[in-house]
Amino acid sequence: MRLLILGGTEFVGRAVTEAALARGWEVTVFHRGRHAAPEGARVIHGDRTAEGGLAGLAEGEWDVVVDTWSSAPHVVRDAAKLLAGRAGRYVYISSGSVYQYPGAAGSDESFPVVDGDPDAEAAEYAPDKRGGELAAIAGFGEERTVLARAGLILGPYENIGRLPWWLNRIARGGPVLAPGPRGLEIQYIDVRDLAEWVLDAAAAELHGAYNLISPMGRFTMGELLDACARVVGGDAELRWTEPEVILAAGVEQWMELPVWLAPGELHDTMHRTSSDKAVAAGLRTRPVMDTVRDTWEWLRSIGGAPPQRPDRPVVGLAPEKEAKVLGL
Repeated sequence: MRLLILGGTEFVGRAVTEAALARGWEVTVFHRGRHAAPEGARVIHGDRTAEGGLAGLAEGEWDVVVDTWSSAPHVVRDAAKLLAGRAGRYVYISSGSVYQYPGAAGSDESFPVVDGDPDAEAAEYAPDKRGGELAAIAGFGEERTVLARAGLILGPYENIGRLPWWLNRIARGGPVLAPGPRGLEIQYIDVRDLAEWVLDAAAAELHGAYNLISPMGRFTMGELLDACARVVGGDAELRWTEPEVILAAGVEQWMELPVWLAPGELHDTMHRTSSDKAVAAGLRTRPVMDTVRDTWEWLRSIGGAPPQRPDRPVVGLAPEKEAKVLGL
């Protein structure tokens, strides 16, 4: 298989590139050159946002294009239009955020989506991603487009900081504010499981929208933080605290306590989505311990400070605020 990855050097794009290279695929990485591409990939430099920035892709043929773009939809439009006659399939890494809010527990790919414009400039994340979906379809048609609607993505190379924050916080030791209830279900996908499914979908010539997230009820907040504590070691003490106490203290769910959402409407939207269609199409989810252990090993290999996307806010709870909630 001949793969063109638009991006391919950070987090999701890197995972897709590495997985394809491991399969022996011929991989071309098109990127701006800010980070090194994985060894073994052919590299073409270009800036999709600049005038003439796609010139490096004027020639060449590929079996599949994977695009991780998450800003102005017209950037996806331009790439899809340029490549439509020279590539077999377009996989757009979209997001569960394209669904209208609030979601419904157990909802699937038929749930209503937000409005999007394939010709638009950057606006907000959800309409940008929906516009990107429409742009991909406009270029390749529905029968040759895969919309990979990913949920929360964790794993090595994470540049948002969610799992790295928990690992570093627990490594610091002492009493840790653990947001309950302990058995609260969470959903996420390991970036490597996402990558493998994307490549399988391309090889199988699938099309349409798929929710790429772990099956409902597979993982819990307790399992995630227990795994962090076991992998990191040390003297951290997880102090499980009721949601009402945390929210009353003014702690911001999701942002200050990454991954966690208190039971209710937002939790149902983010952590109770059906992935049955993707599972039926081969999606596999590795154990939570594997994701946590491999992320910790990667984090230590780079000195403990994870990369941070400049277009995303820094996550995590300030030590003094955590101590106040715990009454220390």
